Amino acid sequence: MHTVLQTQEQADEQAQDTRPLTGNEAIARGAWEAGVRVAAAYPGTPSTEILESLARYPVEHLYAEWSTNEKVALDVAIGASFAGSRALASMKHVGLNVAADAFMSQAYIGVNGGLVLAVCDDPGLHSSQNEQDTRIYGQFATVLVLEPSDAQEALDLTRLAFDLSEQFDTMVIVRGTTRLSHTRSRVTVGERTEHLSRGFVENPAKNVMIPAHARPRHFVVLDREARLKQYLETAPINRWETGGTSFGVVTAGTCYPYVREVLPNASVLKLGASWPLPEGLLRRYCESVDRVFVVEELEPVIEKELRALGIKAEGKEFFPRTGEFSPEIVRAGFEKAGAIEPRAGRVSWAPEPLARPPVLCAGCPHTSSFMAVRASGARVAGDIGCYTLACLDPLRGIDTMVSMGSSIGNAIGMAMAGDTKPVMATIGDSTFLHGGIPALIDAVYNQANITVLLLDNGITAMTGGQDHPGTGKTLRGKEAPRSIMKRWCAPSE
Repeated sequence: MHTVLQTQEQADEQAQDTRPLTGNEAIARGAWEAGVRVAAAYPGTPSTEILESLARYPVEHLYAEWSTNEKVALDVAIGASFAGSRALASMKHVGLNVAADAFMSQAYIGVNGGLVLAVCDDPGLHSSQNEQDTRIYGQFATVLVLEPSDAQEALDLTRLAFDLSEQFDTMVIVRGTTRLSHTRSRVTVGERTEHLSRGFVENPAKNVMIPAHARPRHFVVLDREARLKQYLETAPINRWETGGTSFGVVTAGTCYPYVREVLPNASVLKLGASWPLPEGLLRRYCESVDRVFVVEELEPVIEKELRALGIKAEGKEFFPRTGEFSPEIVRAGFEKAGAIEPRAGRVSWAPEPLARPPVLCAGCPHTSSFMAVRASGARVAGDIGCYTLACLDPLRGIDTMVSMGSSIGNAIGMAMAGDTKPVMATIGDSTFLHGGIPALIDAVYNQANITVLLLDNGITAMTGGQDHPGTGKTLRGKEAPRSIMKRWCAPSE
């Protein structure tokens, strides 16, 4: 049940309300319009601005928080869904690794209130330690993955995601990428639709994943997948755009505008959801053209499924599995495939970009810290944060870096393996709270001979200065208790 908070006249007027929004702002707007009541995230580029944008909406509309890590963020959103309210968790692609344990179990449980995950991938590694394709998580968990191609679709598909979540009793992933997250375009916005809480539904067989309950839920998941496929056969989020029949293109997400820029008159099947795939629609489309190309970032998810259906699909032999796509890369792929002629008068050279390695900010106190670290001669396990740049010249103060919170555990392993150098771990305050505390407990418990250097930024520095449990402020700027770590480190008052 829901009520729309506007008259029809207001709705007609609002329909003409357009404004420039980034993809992240549009995802936040779509969640707000869908009536989200609880939103949680850990900041991580390129997803950070989703929660920052949601926090600008009235506090009486929704609760929004920075969580200590992505698993906590997802758990908070899951709890809100259990309670019958619409909820959103947002994170970058590697954040879903942190949340994966809860994510996989919740795929069996389903939802009560609509539950949406906005996950932003980073093709091209602008600010990440790996390239990772979130669609594979959707396939792994049998969870619907929607892929907007621009900011307008980011709003529309996020809003739709909550409806589909409740209709099909499933989490829904809205997959963004760096280009979508940070590109601004004009978006037609609507008003918020309030959804009454469904209330908690007492159903242990659905909500409590012991083996006896999980076994039958797997059959429910498979049935849900079949129903989603049937829905997607005729869903308007898929668009079959007719053109020539010599070849056709199946694509999704931000690859679509690149394809359209290069091939304005080609036959294109644009998928609004990249998992699961509508087999009947794909067969009909592929039968309408002589050759089928798949253009997708990063992994050949759609291409492999087409081939599994017995369809001769071409893709990654012409389009890369690494890096961020562009119209130039897409054009080069079709030229290599012989689908289009090389562009006449093409410039055969390009200016060499001036290399400008990233460095710590001017005046950063961690510069002096890492000069001392290097002088110590220690073996140094580093962690995720702006201070990771200390691995580069001129500091050269870090030997390893794996993932959020790994430094202390790595240092334990080095010390226990008998490294001949003194062993040190460096970690920032937000990262320590995110994933470093369990490893520090392990170091004390197992009496590891290591030194832990806690680089206290007093903020989440890497992603632009967001608050965390050690700053004494919430996402909305409200005063909050400071963490035990912060009380230890703060000067006596």
